[in-house]
Amino acid sequence: MPVWRLSSFYFFYFALLGAMMPFWNLYLAEQGYSPREIGALGAIMMCTKLFSPYLLGWLADITLQPMRVIRWNNFVAFLLFLPIFLLPSDDSGATENRFLYLALIMTGFTFFWNGVIAQYESVTLLSLGDRFKQYGRIRAWGSIGFIAAVSVLGWVFENTQLDSLLFVVAVLLLCIWLSSLGTGELAMQPNTEHRHGISQLLYSKPVLAFFFGCFLVKFAHGPYYTFYSIYLDAYGYSKISIGMLWGGGVLAELVLFFYMGTLLQRFSLRTLMVFSLGAGILRWAIIGFFPQSFTLIVVAQIAHAFTFASYHATAVEWVRRKFGVHHQGQGQALYSAISFGAGGAAGSIVSGLLWTDLPSSQWQLTWLVASAASFVGLVIFWRYTDTGYTGANDELTHDK
Repeated sequence: MPVWRLSSFYFFYFALLGAMMPFWNLYLAEQGYSPREIGALGAIMMCTKLFSPYLLGWLADITLQPMRVIRWNNFVAFLLFLPIFLLPSDDSGATENRFLYLALIMTGFTFFWNGVIAQYESVTLLSLGDRFKQYGRIRAWGSIGFIAAVSVLGWVFENTQLDSLLFVVAVLLLCIWLSSLGTGELAMQPNTEHRHGISQLLYSKPVLAFFFGCFLVKFAHGPYYTFYSIYLDAYGYSKISIGMLWGGGVLAELVLFFYMGTLLQRFSLRTLMVFSLGAGILRWAIIGFFPQSFTLIVVAQIAHAFTFASYHATAVEWVRRKFGVHHQGQGQALYSAISFGAGGAAGSIVSGLLWTDLPSSQWQLTWLVASAASFVGLVIFWRYTDTGYTGANDELTHDK
């Protein structure tokens, strides 16, 4: 399968993230939602990642048609987002129901949208076969899409109201579906020999430790994904600056993705994970204690290359090695659900509660909690995980 077909999906998917992450919560704050409500809405987006990736993984493994599952979910996500344009305005007299309406819309469209990326990761890895080291360069197009979105929208929203964000999100959802039409279906054969093997994997100590560590990584990102833009806005950063800081973090991520193939050859997965978590400890502490230092905030954003890019690429590779070809869909789905879903939701909820209950002068405590979570994750990855290789997946580990 041509690489550009795989790359286009990543470009539009992460362009949508580039529109949502820096500006969605700013839009909600501008619409009058409280920090507790913003945290709850962020948690909804994360909670749907708990169930939808695994459900889609199960459907893909059962039907042996992962791209058909991905296409349908993309299209349904687009349709379920459209009712947001009918949401009551702040002065319509129906403000008491606005939160409920928005929560229902967010639950619907994010359930179908969040489930597709884990399956597309599986499709990408299976399509590449023994060329899997090209994954980083393909995934880098997602970073390019993110940078393009935050750069353009940061300038647009500096000069216009954030209401137009809804239209941007709808268009990008449609583009994601259209790009999925260009990715052909994989030729997959049913295999009953391995169908019960996943339960043995899930109860092994290295797998349990790996997933708990992944949970803590994304828990630590909770305040970043939910309140980072609001936090910088409170310290006087312009929307252009906020957008560029988000874009700068993803630019650093983009550079690292291009070199991940080399890093995976030179260092063990455990070493890469521990380094990523160590960078997280420092990054969240810098954001919490030095928000007024633009230079240090830029340094913290550069660290995104390690706290996300090296972590994510290493985690995807670990799942690839551990779960093998016959459980790859469910393995990637579990990683997405536990890390981005459960971890992200818990981090969003806890940060929302802290943001509400703490005075602004003590917001740094939220980032200290993130640093502490990163430290615990570092210890877990160092002491309890392995390289990911098992005897059951030699068809994926011929480079061993």
